[in-house]
Amino acid sequence: MDLEVKGVNGSNCLSRNESDGGLSASSSGVSTALASVLIFTIVVDILGNVLVILSVYRNKKLRNAGNIFVVSLSVADLVVALYPYPLVLTAIFHNDWTMGDLHCQASGFIMGLSVIGSIFNITAIAINRYCYICHSLHYDRLYSLRNTCCYLGLTWLLTALATVPNFFVGSLQYDPRIYSCTFAQTVSSYYTISVVIIHFLIPLLVVSYCYMRIWVLVIQVKHRVKPEQRTKLKPSDVRNFLTMFMVFVLFAVCWAPLNLIGLAVAINPVKVAPNIPEWLFVTSYFMAYFNSCLNAIIYGLLNQNFRKEYKTILLALCVPRLLLMETSRCATEGLKSKPSPAATNNNVAEINERSSPHASARSATDEWLKGLEGG
Repeated sequence: MDLEVKGVNGSNCLSRNESDGGLSASSSGVSTALASVLIFTIVVDILGNVLVILSVYRNKKLRNAGNIFVVSLSVADLVVALYPYPLVLTAIFHNDWTMGDLHCQASGFIMGLSVIGSIFNITAIAINRYCYICHSLHYDRLYSLRNTCCYLGLTWLLTALATVPNFFVGSLQYDPRIYSCTFAQTVSSYYTISVVIIHFLIPLLVVSYCYMRIWVLVIQVKHRVKPEQRTKLKPSDVRNFLTMFMVFVLFAVCWAPLNLIGLAVAINPVKVAPNIPEWLFVTSYFMAYFNSCLNAIIYGLLNQNFRKEYKTILLALCVPRLLLMETSRCATEGLKSKPSPAATNNNVAEINERSSPHASARSATDEWLKGLEGG
């Protein structure tokens, strides 16, 4: 969750405070830089995540249990670009928060929903892919359409429950250094520590465990540790496997500095808070902002199906009605193979190979690994 490093008294600054005038974040140069980063983030966030949602809607090969959480993650990233970020940009232009306390509380709440929703959806994606690879025999039963919708609903229910307590502890406050209404960790050290552990560290541990187990299986298959695994992994298989957790890695990289700073301040606010360089806090905060536009870029760079749909959608902008039309069926759509939760079964040559007489002898894990070639 967004963490704010404030003074020990952590006051709510909804009116201009002249003592803040000396802060470097209020200088013209820094304000221009922050505004530029935020404008870029908003534009790429909206464009990229709309492309992701339209791609899944249009392409039947992208409609599977795993991509339901990918779309959910895109929605979590998209909402901050539509409401909280523009308000932050307005505050930067006015060098103060001029939208009132209601918008301050609402934007802080939506920001919290987005951040917690993102990490919970990333966790759901990791669990989904862990079940697909390591427990493939039970995957179809575990991730039926009904069960997947229940998992998605549970993800957002937990997200809402994790965000609501902010209103009771009064932790959504305006910080003039980053022009944002966000989580002020100095309101309660115990609450802040709980937030970091439950909303960041525990999900990261769960995701790390899932991907570690998958990596172990990939290595076993590659080195033929298990005799029943007959498929020889190519370097491209391992390289494309990185797409499964690249979103997780970038999220952790972008959010870890801010969370670690907040955790350190919460443990010892009197000694730590005054020694945190303002430039470090501001930089870590806008790194976290920037993360919301990265996921769509990753899909476009590393997933062939998404990349093709991006191009098709952008070319179809001159004919708007084509945007809502499904991608025409290709010869490979009729093949009876279990779709990858990460939409990685998108290489025609690999799919055709799996349709050979020898394909029936391969395990579900091998089929998925061969499908990585395209994704």
